Amino acid sequence: MAVNPKDPRYAHLIGKHIVRPLPADLPAAQKLIPIVGDEHVDFEFGTGVLKVTPAHDKADFDIGQRHKLPLIEVINADGTMNPLAGGPLAGLDRFKARKVAVEILTEQGVLVEAKPYENNVGFSQRADVPIEPRLSEQWFLKYPAVEQSKACVEQAESGGSAPAPGAGASAPAGDPSRAATGNAFGLSASPGAADGASAAAPEAGALPSKMRFHPQRWAKVYDHWLTNIQDWCISRQLWWGHRIPVWYRGNEIYCGIETPAGEGWIQDPDVLDTWFSSWLWPFATMGWPEQTATLKKFYPTTDLVTGPDIIFFWVARMIMAGYEFMGDLPFQNVYFTGIIRDKQGRKMSKTLGNSPDPLVLIAQYGADALRFGTMRSAPLGQDVLFDEKDVELGRNFCNKLWNACRFRQMVGSADFPIQGEIEGKRLTPDDKWILLKLDQAIREVSVALNEYKFSEATGALYRFFWNEYCDWYVEASKAVFFGTDTAQKANTLAVIDFVLSHILRLFHPFLPFITEELWHGMGYSTDMPDNQGGKTIMNAPWPMPLEDEVKTHYGLETRFLDQTTAKYELVTQGRNLRRAGNIQAAKKVKYVFKPAQELTAHDAEVIKLLLNAESLEVTASYAAPKGTPSVQSALGELFLPLEGHIDRDAEILRLTKEVEKFAAEIVKVEQKLANPNFTQKVPPAVLEEHRQRLADWQGKKAHVEGLLKDLQG
Repeated sequence: MAVNPKDPRYAHLIGKHIVRPLPADLPAAQKLIPIVGDEHVDFEFGTGVLKVTPAHDKADFDIGQRHKLPLIEVINADGTMNPLAGGPLAGLDRFKARKVAVEILTEQGVLVEAKPYENNVGFSQRADVPIEPRLSEQWFLKYPAVEQSKACVEQAESGGSAPAPGAGASAPAGDPSRAATGNAFGLSASPGAADGASAAAPEAGALPSKMRFHPQRWAKVYDHWLTNIQDWCISRQLWWGHRIPVWYRGNEIYCGIETPAGEGWIQDPDVLDTWFSSWLWPFATMGWPEQTATLKKFYPTTDLVTGPDIIFFWVARMIMAGYEFMGDLPFQNVYFTGIIRDKQGRKMSKTLGNSPDPLVLIAQYGADALRFGTMRSAPLGQDVLFDEKDVELGRNFCNKLWNACRFRQMVGSADFPIQGEIEGKRLTPDDKWILLKLDQAIREVSVALNEYKFSEATGALYRFFWNEYCDWYVEASKAVFFGTDTAQKANTLAVIDFVLSHILRLFHPFLPFITEELWHGMGYSTDMPDNQGGKTIMNAPWPMPLEDEVKTHYGLETRFLDQTTAKYELVTQGRNLRRAGNIQAAKKVKYVFKPAQELTAHDAEVIKLLLNAESLEVTASYAAPKGTPSVQSALGELFLPLEGHIDRDAEILRLTKEVEKFAAEIVKVEQKLANPNFTQKVPPAVLEEHRQRLADWQGKKAHVEGLLKDLQG
């Protein structure tokens, strides 16, 4: 028995003995059980006295080793009790023996009390029964190169980063990858030129001779596990696997790769732990122990992608093996994916049957959709609750990409070349805006990829392509295509080609199949060198940020970002006016714009088109009739005359009822929040939810009151 030496209740008993009640027929000398003092005992748990069975519990085994206690096994390999358990219990199944033991102790009058409590018990996955620890003879390996393996992994506080790989500039239309010198911008550029290095994303990889974990929080876990590491039990009692390379003959033991010579040798029946072969993976797959050309080229490799649940089982052991057998670390970066779980937070498992069939998902949505949807929902190192809606979102995104490319083919014709030359003097504010937004997206995506933040990269790409390119630029470009200026159309098509060719390259790591198809289908591979995208988009140069010289040459000033964004925000506000007036989106209506600054004819046409307006009257002297709804922006004031579009009295009545509804909801929430019985008892999250609900209702009420005020004049 063990007690904590700091426990005042029992410290005085250390060194004494208690009398063992079972089995009753034991000689008196064998009935004495020593009482030892060990700080492992938690004196807050139960009685504060721990029974110690060194042969049947790992913690008890350690206590037994510290106090030199005898190792007495009472359970056979088949789960029955052996003779050392005592006459009445010998031969009984372990579950039956427990019940019989309680009965005997009760009959003897020595069972004082029985209390149920929860315990962490290991269960066999296949048999679904508790696992009983037993002493057994196993083979152990002393871990090699432990200190080197600990030291090579950067800890979060060590900081530092290596410079980015060579980076160059990229330019609209004549892609610099098409020719070593010259492009549509009239500037000299070549793939990988060093000129743009300052604009490239910083490399977030490991320092020289160091390894970096992504996310770095796992480095501390790794270091903790390698501290005071115990020897590795490499033998397993399984039917299949690599046999232990040990043979026996009488008292002789032979260990070697080849079977020993002579008769009478018997090989050990155990097999090696599966990780014992896996830890050799970084080099054993490339011809090791021979120093093959492949091994020399790819060892050490750059990245390992794995799950955090096998940091110690696999990652740490590969690092040790790398130092021991190759004299160097096996990889420079380790990216830990999140674990994909079901909606209940459970790990995907064949046993639970909660894992979706990826082949079914691919057949239904496409491989790209599964890949993109999953990566977009998986922040760096965080677990993911699988939802098929994410895959459906990926499918919808692929459709959007396909349709964006079809739009380019529909508005273009044989008269317009693929990736024609861009004329700077013909760039509209919308053209300049999308080129600057592309520059931002390239920088954001490159930084995110270098930092292994793949969900952030997909988020930046999603925002740029869906919101900025499709929702705004493509729609704004229709103002050009609906016009009659052929040269302007050609210039806008050249911008679209430039942006789309970059979009496809940016998306290729996430959507490999559809981007490959579109790369060739759009003709972007034409005239490209075979090793730079002519045969496959995989070899096309990665997009680089635009150089300052390029921006200056084409007038890509940051003011166009602000001005064009303000224009699109004005359109959003104008659409909200229509929605607030309960006017259908498809209905053509007249808007009046009172500019605060000069508005070009092109911008006026874009605003009219995006508002789906019947007309847009631009006049600085407009005097709006009383009650005309309007919105104010940096560009000026936009009005929506309501004459002929709504029944003013009916609309005032509708909005009045809305205000009354919102007021009633506000009173309900305020009453709850004013009740101490509610605020003091509910969880903080519920309380915060009600406060947010109050703010939402108040915001809706204020908005409708503003509309009502406009209508009432």
